Amino acid sequence: MSSTIGMLALRCLLPGFVGTSAPDWVRRRAAEGLGGLVLFARNVDDRNQLRALTDALHHERPGLLIAIDEEGGDVTRLEAKAGSSYPGNLALGAAGDAELTEKVAAAMGARLAEAGIDLNLAPVADVNTNPLNPIIGVRSFGSDAPAVAGQVAAWVTGMQGAGVAACAKHFPGHGDVAVDSHVALSIATEDPRERALEPFKAAIAAGVRAIMSAHIVATALDDLPATISPRVMSGLLRDELGFQGLAVTDGLEMRGLSDGRGVAEAAVLALAAGCDALCVGGGLAGEDVVDSILEAIVGAVDDGRLPEARLREAASRVDALAGWRSRQGAPKTTSDDIGLEAARRAVTADGEVRVGERAVVVQLESEPSIAAGKIPWGVEAALAARGVRLDAVGSVVIVVRDLHRHPEHRAQVDTLLRQHPDAVLVEMGVPACRPDRARGYIATHGSARVCAIAAAEVMRP
Repeated sequence: MSSTIGMLALRCLLPGFVGTSAPDWVRRRAAEGLGGLVLFARNVDDRNQLRALTDALHHERPGLLIAIDEEGGDVTRLEAKAGSSYPGNLALGAAGDAELTEKVAAAMGARLAEAGIDLNLAPVADVNTNPLNPIIGVRSFGSDAPAVAGQVAAWVTGMQGAGVAACAKHFPGHGDVAVDSHVALSIATEDPRERALEPFKAAIAAGVRAIMSAHIVATALDDLPATISPRVMSGLLRDELGFQGLAVTDGLEMRGLSDGRGVAEAAVLALAAGCDALCVGGGLAGEDVVDSILEAIVGAVDDGRLPEARLREAASRVDALAGWRSRQGAPKTTSDDIGLEAARRAVTADGEVRVGERAVVVQLESEPSIAAGKIPWGVEAALAARGVRLDAVGSVVIVVRDLHRHPEHRAQVDTLLRQHPDAVLVEMGVPACRPDRARGYIATHGSARVCAIAAAEVMRP
């Protein structure tokens, strides 16, 4: 990579790769000046392996930004094999204690800093105003904009206080949709200025270092997806809200953006609109996609569609964030205990929810969101750890996730409750549907491992 334009373009890329060690092409690109990398669960075995990986990558270029999606709760990369030690946003919102949220984020940040992570692509700052939203749900702090704003600010403060940059997402708000932008274009009909922008304003006021765009159309603002809309990413984010940090795209290969235009063209349009760092690699994780994006960016500068000054500005913001990270102190020592404390504060129970020494657990499986992936969930292990014998007879425990979004599960639950009126219903998603027949009801506000432990403690004190 010799041309100046090519080097600037490379600095704006944050691709992904497959495996728990860096392929040769990743090391080579890092040494050439690659802006950063995004790690996924597929890149993580354990803490020691992850630190060895990030050390090797930073050895190629100390200013390389290593990013990860570690939201806590249902979306965890560090603990994808066992479930998170920290509750997610909805649980923290249910606890309703900004100081607690800051402590949880600080503990997560300390673990990330220890692992060599520079940028955490969190928190979700979306206000979940549509209960049928298939991709946000428990990832949101809630449906009340002022409350969400307070939680977002606390989370950003805690994470960045630990020395890891936070990234509020998905601007200008992904909460008012009914379609997952991973699979199709999402439409938000409510003007983001009514509610959705409030948490982003709070994040900016708290000094958030990065903001991620949404592949959604906010019809009150533009008819283009926000990621490629100059009105949104420049006019609204920069000029109106005054944000001067790093604007990061959501995954360019997500179909809400790439359908009909392709990944490389989407990258060019995102830069032109005002985005700085281009994320790709959740699905397309080879050097070929990097090559195609670089070629498209260089071509767009050559033919005048992308001003060189805009590309330089984008690359300088990547460098500025790397510079901020380099000035942070050594990782702080921390404990995971705050995660379980927060999960206990979040769990709610109503009616008779205690179970006996033997229990039958009926877990109704639902397809995990693309953002979360396949993460262990449920209460069986947590109940067993408290001495409950899991058997074919005993107290009946029904475990669901987002019951309100799954009519087939509602029918199954109704049948089970008719057959077992004393069954305990445990909702580990958004608690938007409590069946009338449910005498005993527990809401964990998320399916993190610690949320299951908190629920088990309520069922078997």
